[in-house]
Amino acid sequence: MNKLDNDIIFQIVAILILIFFYAIYIGKMVIQRRKGIQTDQIARGQKEKSLFLTEAIMKIATYSIVIAEVISIYFNTAFSFAIPRIIGISFGIIGVVFFGMAVYTMRDSWRAGISKSDKTELVVTGIFNISRNPAFLGFNLVYIGILLMFFNWTLLIFTIFAITMLHLQILQEEKFLPIVFGENYLAYKERTKRYFGKKVN
Repeated sequence: MNKLDNDIIFQIVAILILIFFYAIYIGKMVIQRRKGIQTDQIARGQKEKSLFLTEAIMKIATYSIVIAEVISIYFNTAFSFAIPRIIGISFGIIGVVFFGMAVYTMRDSWRAGISKSDKTELVVTGIFNISRNPAFLGFNLVYIGILLMFFNWTLLIFTIFAITMLHLQILQEEKFLPIVFGENYLAYKERTKRYFGKKVN
């Protein structure tokens, strides 16, 4: 198999990772919309200025990185050797799995962005037993995976920008969740790490 064939395979795999990832995202939104649930709460409604601004910039970051990824895949910007690309595939697939498990486990409590009007449940089972933010972790793993598969400096900047904004969104949510769920959330936060793992007492 020559280099051109390898490049095409990596491009196809990367596109499939993005398709599966965003199919989960959009599919869940469609399912919830049919139930009368507004999933996308990002930069919507009456919110504090800092929260609204964080969510608005996060939305820009998460939309723009998709464009940067697709362009990078199309022009096949990549390392000249396969190891980073194979690692990238692994990260991407794990990211899709984490995100899919998070969305499934959240059921109808899943929201994109903070909603102070919707009543949701605190989910601590399944994938949430080992990560307080498995959906955000899924995003990050996919971003890093595509970056490793099709590295270029522009994509690196967009990746850092998106991951940073997702982290800032997590910090905003960590201020909001104790108000809604009280001691239950604080106990959960005490035993489960923000991204991955259990805390050792």
